[in-house]
Amino acid sequence: MQRKALYGLLLLLLIAVPFIGIYPLFVMKVLCFALFAAAFNLLIGYTGLLSFGHAMFLGMAGYTTGYAIQTLGYSPELGVLAGTAAATVLGLVVGLFAIRRQGIYFAMVTLALAQMVYFVFLQAPFTHGEDGLQGVPRGKLFGVLDLSSDFTLYYVVLAVMVLMFLLIVRIVHSPFGQVLVAIKENGPRAVSLGYDTDRFKLLAFVLSAGIAGLAGSLKVLVLGFETLSDAYWTMSGLVILMTLVGGMGTLFGPLLGAALIVALEDRLGDIGGALASVTGVQWFNSLGESATIVTGLIFIACVLAFRRGIVGEIVARVRPLRA
Repeated sequence: MQRKALYGLLLLLLIAVPFIGIYPLFVMKVLCFALFAAAFNLLIGYTGLLSFGHAMFLGMAGYTTGYAIQTLGYSPELGVLAGTAAATVLGLVVGLFAIRRQGIYFAMVTLALAQMVYFVFLQAPFTHGEDGLQGVPRGKLFGVLDLSSDFTLYYVVLAVMVLMFLLIVRIVHSPFGQVLVAIKENGPRAVSLGYDTDRFKLLAFVLSAGIAGLAGSLKVLVLGFETLSDAYWTMSGLVILMTLVGGMGTLFGPLLGAALIVALEDRLGDIGGALASVTGVQWFNSLGESATIVTGLIFIACVLAFRRGIVGEIVARVRPLRA
C-alpha cells in the first residue's frame, strides 16, 4: 500500500508539472530516458543479460520515426508505431545472434552489432549522416490533438510512459517474469525444470528492444531532431549508468536514475554558475563542460559505495525494519 501511495503521489506531481513552473520540454526528455532505462532494466535487472548495444534500438526507432513523419508524411501515431516496430524487428534479429552467448560474450556481441548499425546510420542517405534529421514536425495526433503545443504533447508522453510502466510491472509480476528471474538467478536449474531458457531470453530481449524503441520515437517527437549520438556506444553506457545509479532490478530505480543523470547533464552548467557566484571560484563556471567527468565520478561512487543503487539501498534497509 505504501508503494502504491508513493506512485500515486509521483503521478499527481507529474500531472501538475505544467502548472507549477517546471519546463515541460525538460520533463518530457526525462520521461523518454526514464522509459529507455526501464526497458534496459527489464533485460539486465530481471533477466541478467548485459547489453552494451541498447542505443541501437533508440537510434533505429528515432531515425525511422523522423523519416516517416518528415519525408513520408506519416501522422505522429503511425510514425511512432513504425519506429517501435523497426526497433522490435531489429531486436529480434540481434537477439537471435546474441542469446547464443552468455556473460561478457553476450555483451560484446551486442556492442559489435550496435557499432555496425551505427556505421550504417552514418553512411545511409536517409539519416543525413552527421547532420542528422532536423526539424521533424510533431503534427496532429489522430488528426485532432495538435502536438505542436508542449502542454498537449507533455500529457501524451506522460500517458504513454504510465501505460508502459504498468506493462513492465505486469510483465515482472507475471509467470513469464518469474521465469526470467529464475533464469537470472540459476539458469541451469531453470533448464532442469523444463524451461526453454533461450526462448525466454529472446522474448525478453525483443520486449526490451521494442520499449526502448518507443522511447526513441517519443524523443524525436519531443525534441524535433535525431542525431548519431542516440545510436553511439556512449548512449548505451549512459543507460547502464542510469540503471545502476537508480537501482538495478527495481521498478522505480531506473526512473530515478534517468531523472538524476539527465538533470545533471542539462543543469550542471547552471549549478556551476550558482556555485561560482556564491564561492567566488571561477572554475565552477566550466563545470557544465565537465558533465562526462562528473557522471564518471558518480559511476565510480555507485560501484564502490552503494552497488544496489539508490532505490536498491533504500529497499535493503527498509525491508528488515518491516520484518
